Amino acid sequence: MIYPWQADDWNRLQQLRAHWPHALLLHGQAGIGKLRFAQHLAQGLLCEAQRDNGEPCGACAACTWFVQGNHPDYRIVVPEALAAEAGLNTAADEKADKADADEGKKTKTPSKEIKIEQVRALLDFCGVGSHRGGARVVVLAPAEALNVAAANALLKTLEEPPAGVVFLLVSARIDRLLPTIISRCRQWPMTAPAADVATAWLTAQGVAEAPALLAEAGGAPLAALALASDDNRALRDWTLKQLAAGANCDAFACAETLQKLPVPLVLGWLQRWLYDLLAQRTAGTPRYFPQAASALARCAGEADASAFARFIKTVTRQRAVENHPLNARLVFEELFIGYRALFG
Repeated sequence: MIYPWQADDWNRLQQLRAHWPHALLLHGQAGIGKLRFAQHLAQGLLCEAQRDNGEPCGACAACTWFVQGNHPDYRIVVPEALAAEAGLNTAADEKADKADADEGKKTKTPSKEIKIEQVRALLDFCGVGSHRGGARVVVLAPAEALNVAAANALLKTLEEPPAGVVFLLVSARIDRLLPTIISRCRQWPMTAPAADVATAWLTAQGVAEAPALLAEAGGAPLAALALASDDNRALRDWTLKQLAAGANCDAFACAETLQKLPVPLVLGWLQRWLYDLLAQRTAGTPRYFPQAASALARCAGEADASAFARFIKTVTRQRAVENHPLNARLVFEELFIGYRALFG
């Protein structure tokens, strides 16, 4: 099933069924359910008794196989890390893992990239006729996880699309995709849910403080749901108190306390806080931490404008290398010392 806020996207998408594109690029904000939407769409395309609005019947043999994860005309391609997290298992992943194991190169941690072996495995899938006489569907998510070699291999397939194969690409960062891949897909921007709809859904999931969590997640309900069960909430709240202290922020305590956390996670907290500082300074309305409006107003009034602009550039540069094997403690020391310097 799709999420409640996706009904309009689903209904509008049915207009393409008369001339369905060989590749559809579903893009939009992270945490709004694009992957589930793509999977539901794939099931609808494979369903042998679909309803008038394109919804899968859920009862035919094709739907049964799809739900069980063994439909012969369906493939999903995701990074190993996402497959492990979501409990997915694909033939391409198994082949890539076996190849790595045979060569003694299997990594200790699952890859966050989509590898060329996974894309090459699609060529075998695309080269075989449909088992059920209908469409064959490939879901690839997130598309920005394609490494250079995999992206080029996929591009060749999209340039000469096999007959009867539909590619559904999912992306939260369309700016990171090759322009040539984008140009060969029909783009479909996914709508972010209205705040009241997302809040109602979160409340129905049993989430307390739904409005605050939704704001911190930038309006993305699935990201807000993840925040509600985040084991690092206590550390996040402690970090926000340090940031709210402004000139009294203890940079070395921050580095010591946060050093075992992933660098991208802490950078995300810091970047959201900086965004709210700028929003508070210019418009008086924070986006991510409205509950900290008074502390944001005080810090925004005390920060030096020139130093603030330079520090934002520093954080942005750090974001570009956030997944490199850096010493987290040193990274955090530098960042929090730089933040404290904003207040002279």
